[in-house]
Amino acid sequence: MTVYIDPPTWPGHGRMWSHLVSDASFDELHAFAEELGIPRRAFERDHYDIPAHRYADVVRAGAVEVSSREVVRLLHSSGLRRPKGRIQPRSS
Repeated sequence: MTVYIDPPTWPGHGRMWSHLVSDASFDELHAFAEELGIPRRAFERDHYDIPAHRYADVVRAGAVEVSSREVVRLLHSSGLRRPKGRIQPRSS
């Protein structure tokens, strides 16, 4: 199981955020997040939003650090990319 995280460079709600993704399946991604106590409400279409203060915890748990550009490339190449504005099936 491999999950990936980009640096916390995305501003929102007074914080900086990272994106946590899988290149294999949403089930894998949800399982990893659940192990860390990351709530499902942090899942947005194809990634989890991770606040900067949790970044080191997620990396210690096994997430591979990649660039934001690489996160997008991984999502596209795996077929897991879900762009905004499209109606998406509910994830399990």
